Amino acid sequence: MARNDGIDRTFARNQDLPTLDDVAKVQEHNEREKDSYSNQDIDTTQTYRNVHFKAPTDSYAAMFDQMIADGVISTRGLKADAVKYGELIFDVNSAYFHNHGGYEYAKQFYTDAYKAAAEIVGGEQYILSAVMHADERNRAMSEALGQDVYHYHLHVVYVPVVEKQILWSKRCKDKSLVGTVKETIMQVSRSKKWESKVALDEQGNPLLTAKGKKVLRTSYSVLQDDFFNYMKAAGYTDVERGERGSTEEHLTVTQFKVAQEQQRLEDVTAQIAQTEQALGTAQAAVEKKQKELQSLQKQTKEQRTAALTVQEIRSMGKKTITGNITLTPSECSTLKDYAVNGILAKAENSRLEDSLQQAQKSAAVWKQRYEKIYDKYQELKKEVQPYLDAVKLAPEKVRAFLDAILTRTRQTKQHNQPSRRKSQDMEL
Repeated sequence: MARNDGIDRTFARNQDLPTLDDVAKVQEHNEREKDSYSNQDIDTTQTYRNVHFKAPTDSYAAMFDQMIADGVISTRGLKADAVKYGELIFDVNSAYFHNHGGYEYAKQFYTDAYKAAAEIVGGEQYILSAVMHADERNRAMSEALGQDVYHYHLHVVYVPVVEKQILWSKRCKDKSLVGTVKETIMQVSRSKKWESKVALDEQGNPLLTAKGKKVLRTSYSVLQDDFFNYMKAAGYTDVERGERGSTEEHLTVTQFKVAQEQQRLEDVTAQIAQTEQALGTAQAAVEKKQKELQSLQKQTKEQRTAALTVQEIRSMGKKTITGNITLTPSECSTLKDYAVNGILAKAENSRLEDSLQQAQKSAAVWKQRYEKIYDKYQELKKEVQPYLDAVKLAPEKVRAFLDAILTRTRQTKQHNQPSRRKSQDMEL
């Protein structure tokens, strides 16, 4: 598959299905047994276009049991927790099919890919289901080109088997048969099916390391080679083999989504920055009001400390015969001053408390807005993190790939523009 450089590459992946729950989930996805999917790119209105090269006759698990009953496969000597199911996924980037005519070309390509799958697993009889999905929309590419573009790929669920010869044991009465082949079975074995193979040179000799050890080719590398070589032999010479040593999956979708998702991420980031700024302003206002209130409280405390004590105030004045209190001019002036200061301080304190409450309300509103946008930001960031990682790994290649696609789109529009003008002139 393509790797940011505009080159179309084949891609094959093998995944284990260790439990029956895993098998059931894959069946639900591949056979489109659910009414809705968490993957928003699945367009159920297009599911009718999915193509079965081998449709299941029952559930995957039931078909497996029937194969045992029919003697097609054997689980003799198999551990209870052994992996009995596998899934192959074959893929080429969406742009490859789009540039070759789309759906019809994809059907022909995966018809040949299915033949490759049958050869890889050892025979069509070991395949439980093979379906080409044509209902998964490539959102980013669709937005970039202004039309619906679907990502065509092939799912093949199979039973991993190897040929095993059962020999006559020493307990056989006919000693001439001991050590000879008693029967040949197709043993279910994931480990033996996908064991690493010895790498050979051009003369067919084993490659050796500097220490004299044999160089092994991983099962992933062998699978990539087998798929590419088969498709090349089938006439698909305009695709290249997936890069050696690469374990990346579905990177083509990433390539086209990078630009779109990055822009969305930048928009949300800008909103967060604005909200954070507003929240910071509101918090600063709250802090300012709190400091003013603390300052006033400190002043009030100092005034109270410096003021006359209650006992001193009570000792002011002299009671006359009529019961009235008489004050000296100095005492009267002192009491008036403190009364005025107390009223002013109380009013200022009340004003500052009101301002503080308003600032706190404003800060709460901005905080609520910030939290909502921040949650959206985290969701989007989680969604696009693989794409951002891809950009970090190969930024120049991503940019070059997108430039190539956009240039091709502009050239197509420019090429079609004169014909539209001509038709308009004729209508006039």
